[in-house]
Amino acid sequence: MQDDNGTSFFGALWNGLVWFVQNIAEAFYNFGYAITHPQLWLNWSDKEAIMRFVYYGGSVEFFFVVFTLLLVLTAIGLYHRNFMWGMVRGLEGFANTTGRFFAWAGLLMVVQQIVIVFIQRVFARPDMSFGLGIPFSMDISWFSEELKLYNAMVVCLCCTYTFVQGSHVRVDLIYSGVSHRAKRVIDMCGAVLFMMPMAVVIWMYGWYFLWRHLIVPKPSASDTLDRLVMKARALRWNVETIGFSPNGFNGYFLFKILLVAFAGMVFLQAVAFFYRSWLEFREGPSSENKYLDKDTLGEGEEAYEGAH
Repeated sequence: MQDDNGTSFFGALWNGLVWFVQNIAEAFYNFGYAITHPQLWLNWSDKEAIMRFVYYGGSVEFFFVVFTLLLVLTAIGLYHRNFMWGMVRGLEGFANTTGRFFAWAGLLMVVQQIVIVFIQRVFARPDMSFGLGIPFSMDISWFSEELKLYNAMVVCLCCTYTFVQGSHVRVDLIYSGVSHRAKRVIDMCGAVLFMMPMAVVIWMYGWYFLWRHLIVPKPSASDTLDRLVMKARALRWNVETIGFSPNGFNGYFLFKILLVAFAGMVFLQAVAFFYRSWLEFREGPSSENKYLDKDTLGEGEEAYEGAH
């Protein structure tokens, strides 16, 4: 019995390793085929192309294409350190630019709330209209519920920006007391063991959660490509436009899009954080925060920044 168990264990381990290597090898073919045949998944006038896009967006094949691309870029970066620094600067720049832009949604949310209060309490109007020529007119409750969309934009699209700025709340039990190289090892482990898996899981659930509210028949994560292509015969767009109240905000599918965007940006930031940690580990304390684009209140405000 022990020999059988041992054989089955090592056999399963070997089969898993073979499956892993095969998927990495096939990733080169899958990526090349997708690039050279974009009409098969980007021509959305074809219902089968939509279903292929839905399938591959949350598929094992797509995961291994991203994973293999990450391995290739990492290998190049290990050989050419400046290339890796360039990827770090590019990914952190993307996070900063996106976050700084969508942070203005917080101001827009405040201004809109003030307008809602004035329209409701001062002018006693049940609706609001905006626009030139053809006005956009909706019930007050629609605009009130829309405020949650601005808040979701800040949370989902400014998360990685806040991470780059070092502004997330942290509980430090041992980190501050260890050496520079130990900190970098902790950072690399955190990126690989926590940030990346969490982002992948959210993407997998969020991807199908999004598409189940955009099209019918509703796709499932357990559906094979052939089954989804068969479902394409009955495919039609059915974008969710149901609000929580009769005249409330009805664009809740936008929240699902933000969820997927959040997962993708967190994964990219995990890659950037891993690369930065590795480079700072190799180059020593002098490279800490190298090329880091952090916000500042301006010259002469350092004391104020440190106190807040």
